[in-house]
Amino acid sequence: MARPKVPLLSRDRIRDAALSLIDRDGLPELSMRKLAAELGVQAASLYGHYPTKDDVLDDIARGIMARVDTSVFDSGDWREGLTAWARSYRAALVRHPNFVPYLASGPGNRDENLRAADAVHGGLVTAGWPPREATMIGAATRYLVMGSTIGSFSRGFLDDIQVYRDRYPHLDQAHLLRAKADEIDTESFELALAAFLDGLRLRYDAIAERRSRRRAGSAQS
Repeated sequence: MARPKVPLLSRDRIRDAALSLIDRDGLPELSMRKLAAELGVQAASLYGHYPTKDDVLDDIARGIMARVDTSVFDSGDWREGLTAWARSYRAALVRHPNFVPYLASGPGNRDENLRAADAVHGGLVTAGWPPREATMIGAATRYLVMGSTIGSFSRGFLDDIQVYRDRYPHLDQAHLLRAKADEIDTESFELALAAFLDGLRLRYDAIAERRSRRRAGSAQS
């Protein structure tokens, strides 16, 4: 039997092609018709694997979120847990910035997202954070990660020195930023993460101090 001219479809092949299309053209450009054209098949061929476009997107989301590491929370060190989670989260997302808006809508009912949320919240509460604070910390970390992956600050500058030198004297080195965009973006994220964690440490210590005073007061009464 002759080998088919078009490779057989599979969920993996469809999902990978969809993500490549999103990476190249943007999330709004994805449609089942365009995806089929990308694969060299008719759109009807896709529906046996994915009934809707949202099913494709959810499968992509599962694959990306599966690379996010929350295991460090098992150590009981909330700062180390948050650091590892945030770094692995950013590493998973920064490769596909055009897909981040889809993930930003919340975990929904996707198992990978909910397991990560459960691990983060459980790790923080177990380490001594009040549940409400743990919820806000998880949300704030997520905002920090997603904000750092949607766009590059450094790539927003031109490499023409004259654009900045004459009118913006404090930006006389801005034309150098594009060439070091990856380095600057990564180090800027690390700076923001460290400052965020330092602030949380002060908050955590204040909560612990209030608890200690309440216990001391209860013991004396």
